[in-house]
Amino acid sequence: MGSWKDQIMSSNGEAPGPANDASTLVLAENRTKRPDILSRFHKYRGGWDIANKHYWASVGFTGAAAFILAILWFVSFGLALAVQYFCGWKININGQESSWSLRICLLLLIIFTTAAAIGCILLSVGQDRFHGETLHTLNYVVNQSEYTVQTLRNVTGYLSLAKTVSVAQIFLPSDVKDDIDRLNGDLNTAADTLEQKTSENSRKIRKVFNAVRSALIAVAVVMLLISIIGLVLSIFGHQHAIHIFIISGWLLVAVTFVLCGVFVILDNAISDTCMAMGEWVENPHAETALSNILPCVDQRTTNQTLYKSKQVMNDIVNLVNGFVGSVANSNPPPQAGSSYYNQSGPLIPPLCYPYDSQLQDRPCSAQELSMDNASLVWQNYTCAVSAYGICSSIGRLTPNMYSELVAAVNVSYALEHYAPPLLNLQNCNFVRDTFRNITTSYCPPLEHYLRVVNAGLGLISVGVMLSLALWILYANRPQREEVFAKLSSRIRGSCSGKANCRGGNITMSASTTPGRGA
Repeated sequence: MGSWKDQIMSSNGEAPGPANDASTLVLAENRTKRPDILSRFHKYRGGWDIANKHYWASVGFTGAAAFILAILWFVSFGLALAVQYFCGWKININGQESSWSLRICLLLLIIFTTAAAIGCILLSVGQDRFHGETLHTLNYVVNQSEYTVQTLRNVTGYLSLAKTVSVAQIFLPSDVKDDIDRLNGDLNTAADTLEQKTSENSRKIRKVFNAVRSALIAVAVVMLLISIIGLVLSIFGHQHAIHIFIISGWLLVAVTFVLCGVFVILDNAISDTCMAMGEWVENPHAETALSNILPCVDQRTTNQTLYKSKQVMNDIVNLVNGFVGSVANSNPPPQAGSSYYNQSGPLIPPLCYPYDSQLQDRPCSAQELSMDNASLVWQNYTCAVSAYGICSSIGRLTPNMYSELVAAVNVSYALEHYAPPLLNLQNCNFVRDTFRNITTSYCPPLEHYLRVVNAGLGLISVGVMLSLALWILYANRPQREEVFAKLSSRIRGSCSGKANCRGGNITMSASTTPGRGA
C-alpha cells in the first residue's frame, strides 16, 4: 500500500479539519466583546464559547439593566408601602375639579390595565411560538446527530457481517477479521459518545425551556388576573382587598423585570450562537467551540474505517473470484471429491474489483461483473440439483453456492454505499450543512419570538407598575370620601343628583392615627 497507507493509518487529527492544518477561530469576536463580571468588568475577548464561564458572565451582563430595575422597583415601592402603612398617609379628594380628576385617573387606569392585558397576550403567544421553534431546532440537531450515529452503526454492522461471509467454506483471512474487530470497537465508541452527548444536551435543554415556559405561562395568567381584578376592586371601592393585589403586583412586577433580564440574556446568547455558526460555515476546518453542540467524527477513526472497508470489499471480491476460478469454472473428474458437483456450461465471468492495489477507484472492464448486476447474471449459471447436491442440469453454481455468492456481494455492495458517507462526517460537511440550515431557517424565527416575549414582559411590567400607583391612590383614601365608591354608584345610577358628587381637587394629608385606612 506504500506511503499512502502509512499516512492514513498514522493520522491522529480530530475534526473539524485535519489537526496539522487546523487553526483557531474566535467566533463572533466583535459581538461578544462585553464587560466580564468575573474579570472586574474587563472586556471579554474569548468569542463564543458555551463551555467558558467568562463568556456566560459577559452575556449575563447584558441583562444587568433589567435586574437593576427589578431591585430598584422592589426597594423603592417597598419603602413607599412601608411609609404609607406606618405614617398613615391618606388621599383626600375635594373641591370642584375632583370629577375631572377621577375621570382622568380612571381612564389612565383602564389604559394601563389594557396595556398589561396586551402584554399578557403577547407573552402567551410569543412564549408558545418561541418554545415551538426551540423544540423544532433542537429536534433538527438531534436528528442530524442520530443520522451520524446510524451511519456509523451501519458501517459497523456490515463490517461485522463481512466476518461471516463464506463461499464453499472459504472465509476471510483471520488478520482481516481481527482488524474489523478493532475498528468496530472504535466506531462503536465514537457512536456511543456522540449519542450520549447529544442525548444529555437535548435533555438538559428541554428541561430548561420547559421550566421557562411554565414560568412565563404562570406570569401571564397571574398578571392578567391581578390587573383585571385590581381594576374591578378599585372601581367598586374594596379597600382592604385591594391591598392584597397591591402587594402581589409589587412582587410580580419585580419577577417580571427579572424575566426581562433573563430573556435579554437568552436573546444575546442565541444571536451569538447564530453568528458563530454562520462564521464557522465559512471556516469549517478551524478549531472552535461548536463541537460542544454537534461534534464532527474523529478523523483517524473515519480514515481507518474507509481504508478497512475498501480492503474488506477487495478481500470479498478476491474470495468470490478465487472460488469461481478454482472451483466453479473448473471441470474436475468425479474422483475430485468436494470440488466436483457436475458443473458444466459457459464459464462465469469474474467479479469486478472496485479498487486497485492502492485502494483507488477503478473502472470495471467489459469482461467483469459489477456488483450492481452480479446476482442477476449468476442466476443464469445456476443449475438444478439432485438429492445428493449434484447438478442435474447445465450450470456452474448450485443454489446454495449462488446464495453464498449473493450474500458476499450484498455485504460488499453495502460497504461501498455506507462507508463513503463517512467522508462527510470526517470533513464536517454534514455539520456545516446543519449549521447553515439553522442560521437561515431557524435563527430568524427564534430571535423574532424572543423579541415578542420581551415586548410582552415590558408591557406587563409598565402596565401593572403604573396601575399599582393608581390603586394606592384610591385604596388609601378615607372611606367617607372614597372615590371609587362614588364611581361605582354612578355606574349603578344611584348617585345621580347627590350633593356629595360635586367636583374638587386632590390633596394629600397625613392621618393622626397610624395605619388607619390601610
